[in-house]
Amino acid sequence: MKRRVVVTGLGAVTPIGNTVDEFWHGIKNGTVGIGEISKFDTTGYKVKLAAEIKNFDAKERMDFRSAKRMEPFSQYAVAAAKEAFDDAKLDMTSEDPFRVGVIIGSGIGSLQVAEREYSKILEKGPARVNPLMVPLMISNMAAGNVAIQLGLKGKCTSVTTACATGTHSIGDALRAIQYGDADVMLAGGTESAICPTAVAGFTNLTALTTTTDITRASIPFDKDRSGFVIGEGAGVVVLEELEHAKKRGANIYAELSGYGATCDAYHITAPVEDGSGAAKAMELAIAEAELSPAAVDYINAHGTSTHHNDLFETRAIKQVFQDLASNVIINSTKSMTGHLLGAAGGVEFIVCVKSIQEGFIHQTMGTQTPDEECDLNYAIGAPIKRDICCAISNSLGFGGHNASLLLKKYYD
Repeated sequence: MKRRVVVTGLGAVTPIGNTVDEFWHGIKNGTVGIGEISKFDTTGYKVKLAAEIKNFDAKERMDFRSAKRMEPFSQYAVAAAKEAFDDAKLDMTSEDPFRVGVIIGSGIGSLQVAEREYSKILEKGPARVNPLMVPLMISNMAAGNVAIQLGLKGKCTSVTTACATGTHSIGDALRAIQYGDADVMLAGGTESAICPTAVAGFTNLTALTTTTDITRASIPFDKDRSGFVIGEGAGVVVLEELEHAKKRGANIYAELSGYGATCDAYHITAPVEDGSGAAKAMELAIAEAELSPAAVDYINAHGTSTHHNDLFETRAIKQVFQDLASNVIINSTKSMTGHLLGAAGGVEFIVCVKSIQEGFIHQTMGTQTPDEECDLNYAIGAPIKRDICCAISNSLGFGGHNASLLLKKYYD
């Protein structure tokens, strides 16, 4: 029998706040974390905007020696994981460390290390390359560093499914607990890829918006949307087997009761046009939770502000909910944070948890006039206050990866 799994800790580093409290305050106030790129000189680049982390000092969130041996994507993961761990009030002296694990992924890892060290090869020769280049760069090091920092000796893996990474990581952690591989898992995603190589690559793929108007840069479902805004950050949650959480008196935010994962098997960047892959992921999550589509109050959409994603995700929602689709409230957190790539799913999962907790669905900021074919309720113009019993978080990644998580209000 599958074991019930609940959420007992939250941690976030985002463009609108470096803790969950700061982030949620920004969400409730409609703060947009997009601005001019400061991490490198954008002269010659068509894209000028990004959603950067602000005022983050790794040494304030971990010891100096450890921080020096991590790239930002790992630093963000460790900071978010420590916050989630502390929020859950976990005490490792009372836990079997081999029953507490980590699944934290990154879509890219550190392109910055590759850029720096390759420049050294060209300018000074291969002998000058940093001996730590590989462990600094590879994407699994976020999970590894979190485990080392917190003393977690259970299952420790890293998922890489592009923009669906964070959601798949949480889904895989759910499975680990459901079927007895662990009692507690720290799970989510992290990313820091605002650098020349990534921006040039996404620009030439025509995925990024080239507007310089911050208020109209990330406008999911809008008829004038023109591409996503690259962002960075991390979202990590503590998932826990229900009886384990109850035994130690943990605060339970919500229950995670459904997970769906599919592949479009269609195109390396474009979603399948009828939305069938994303639709099936939602259907699987709903079915696992033993609910009907009518039970879903709210969907945190992938909602990237690209033409294809927003249109095809809308079609997917219509497939699943049919005549009920207009009753479901939909929003996109990316309207405020930009697209955090591998971190997006973790951060947006936290939004779903907080929305259930507080009965608050944030506005899709910047969006004014929906596309004619994007004709659902996208929370445009103002936030919505209502009781939420059931929420879905969607993530869709290059390569055709689809993932949906279903959260519901916890009842004993």
